[in-house]
Amino acid sequence: MNAASNLAAKVLGQDQKPLTQSTSNPSKDIEHWADTSTPMIALTWQGKNSVKVSETYKPKLIDDRDVIVRVTGTTICGSDLHLYHGAVVQMQAGDILGHEFCGIVDQIKPGASTNLKVGDRVVASFQIACGECRFCKQGLSSTCERTNGSRMQNVLLGNRTAGIFGYSHLLGGFGGGQSEFVRVPFGDVNLLKLPDNVPDEKALYLSDVLVTSYHTVKMAKVQKGETVAIWGMGPIGLMAAYFAQKDGAGRIIAIDNNWRLEWAQKRIPGIEILDFGKLGSKTVVTALQEMCPGGVDIALECAAGEYPKSLLHKVEMMTGLETDTSELLNEMIMSTRAWGRCGVTGVYSGYTNHFNIGSMMERGVTLIGNGQAPVHKYWHELLDRIVSGDIDPTIMLTHRFALEDMEKVYALFDKRDPKDSIQKVYVQTKYSAPAAAGTPTLTRL
Repeated sequence: MNAASNLAAKVLGQDQKPLTQSTSNPSKDIEHWADTSTPMIALTWQGKNSVKVSETYKPKLIDDRDVIVRVTGTTICGSDLHLYHGAVVQMQAGDILGHEFCGIVDQIKPGASTNLKVGDRVVASFQIACGECRFCKQGLSSTCERTNGSRMQNVLLGNRTAGIFGYSHLLGGFGGGQSEFVRVPFGDVNLLKLPDNVPDEKALYLSDVLVTSYHTVKMAKVQKGETVAIWGMGPIGLMAAYFAQKDGAGRIIAIDNNWRLEWAQKRIPGIEILDFGKLGSKTVVTALQEMCPGGVDIALECAAGEYPKSLLHKVEMMTGLETDTSELLNEMIMSTRAWGRCGVTGVYSGYTNHFNIGSMMERGVTLIGNGQAPVHKYWHELLDRIVSGDIDPTIMLTHRFALEDMEKVYALFDKRDPKDSIQKVYVQTKYSAPAAAGTPTLTRL
């Protein structure tokens, strides 16, 4: 499917010329993309379930508003596993991965109009926004109209979304942040300057996970006293529970089938857990209806559509009859009270079958597509809350690894083995500062 989609993209071409040139790895076009004076290492996609730490070159400045960032911190996201598993199409061998990173401004194009200077500490938005289109002007940067020229996205989704670092040619084909240097288009828009009193271990997660989980809760309009059920207790689900609790939710029920449930309960006292792997003949819907007669007020999906439970959906996904399973969505809808709200955050890339539209329509349930979270809308507010001590992103942080070990990190993260207990990681480069006080020390693999 990936090869077919790449071929289709060549035939379709671009719907429009984006305002910035995509550069998925400087080694793919050394003459135009690479600063050969500075070699670097980066994690590259090689095929399904295959990544490699590769030698390449520091990217060079290309467009007038480009900024080169020397990476001091990056991470791996559950969304990266969709690329690892081959669930997102239009990946090409050698593409540099990673959409969450922070670092230091290394280069700015001479004469560029920017609020940044060389040496500034910054965190990057995972999406690439122009700052000028109708959506960017509203702070809805994840649907920027001018940084992704993919016609394939128009075919699949109806409209394009913004380009994203390290996330396939369907999302623009930009090199990612699991590397030592990154070229950041529209650096004046897509980099947030950091104060000295916020260490990288807290600032990094403004790239994606903090904003995405916060956006999930805000889109669902969580009200004081409401019952919120959350499917998936990875970093996004964990932080959604954290923010829902801060917004006054009366009950929070976490749903998963592994060690992360008890782990989350220790970090967010008061949440309830539901392990669907231990329900026997019961279903998630039945169990939730017993816990909350009439249904929950809000259901939040923080897992993604690539994990089928039933044989039927496994076969349909393997044969290309659907791209995403509807099982979690159906559980959410049927577990929600009449006139309740369901928010979808995990990545869904196309079509699904057997969707229970009748339950949603007949009972007035609102289904909310959260989209990729618009980072620019929230990151100033969230940075202020980190500075004040109101929120602490490090509650999800379990490990610190080295960029050189990222091949093994992907495999461990994918296994979700309780003996490893990997939740959110901080990945250092040779340019990183020592670990901040109270954060994990380096583990070498």
